[in-house]
Amino acid sequence: MLLIAEQPGPLALVKSFSKRTAGAETNVAIGLARLGLRVGWSSRLGNDSMAEYLLSTMKSEHIDCSKVVCDPSQRTGFMIKGRVVDGSDPPIEYHRKGSAASLMDVTDIDQAWLQSARHLHATGIFPALSSSTLKTTHSCFDVVRSAGGTISFDPNLRPTLWESPEIMRHEVNRLAARADWLFPGLEEGRILTGLTSPEEIGQHYRALGASLVVVKLGPTGAYFDGADGTGYVPGSPVSKVVDTVGAGDAFAVGMISALLEKASVVSAVERAAWLGARAVEVVGDTEGLPTREFLDANFKTSSAAISGA
Repeated sequence: MLLIAEQPGPLALVKSFSKRTAGAETNVAIGLARLGLRVGWSSRLGNDSMAEYLLSTMKSEHIDCSKVVCDPSQRTGFMIKGRVVDGSDPPIEYHRKGSAASLMDVTDIDQAWLQSARHLHATGIFPALSSSTLKTTHSCFDVVRSAGGTISFDPNLRPTLWESPEIMRHEVNRLAARADWLFPGLEEGRILTGLTSPEEIGQHYRALGASLVVVKLGPTGAYFDGADGTGYVPGSPVSKVVDTVGAGDAFAVGMISALLEKASVVSAVERAAWLGARAVEVVGDTEGLPTREFLDANFKTSSAAISGA
């Protein structure tokens, strides 16, 4: 759950906050559900008001939460986000270590339920919470892969959640190497690989086995490297940057939804860039995620990309 400041300034001085859902996987689940996909979300929560609010919100988005466990002996994780007025990244405090979700392990996985999915989306945040969540993430990859499903992975680097930068790089790269579709930001790719350019980063992960690597370049767009070629797709115009948090999750929603609909890679990246632009125009993490009707009425693909080779 997210508490977002109502006033700009240092978090210590803020007097009032509003309550919203948050979390990369949560955001992607909501975004995909709004576009009409059947989505399931699994987690472990406390038996508290935060859990009640979070579950109520997810269910209102028509997301299958049947595998969520509410344990009265544990507490629901949350985060606090500041408000900015200059378009910069807002300050964020994480309160996820020791949360109910951080205690999840492989026994929390309903294998039959997970095998029924054609696609799994994961990020580098959940495996950073504890050694058991790291093992659980790999186990989920095993189950989906054995059932013939595809996997997308967004590194979503959170250095404060890992024991050290070295462990973070090692473990996130292990997961990245197991994904079909990989969505790193440019700076994330540089941190993880030690390489500089989008082309080098794309080649690096393609060599490890990813069928598609899309390197996010912020307002300028994205670079893709896949079986059908490489190229750059320009960014989508933004009327005003209000809050940058959630843009990468919206990008993932665009990529996953379009690829599952068998759209071309270029069309998928265009949709992803458009959704990312809509996300930064609003305060919350999910307020900018469109319904299918809004997407169909307002987004048009041009299928134009600049060749990178």
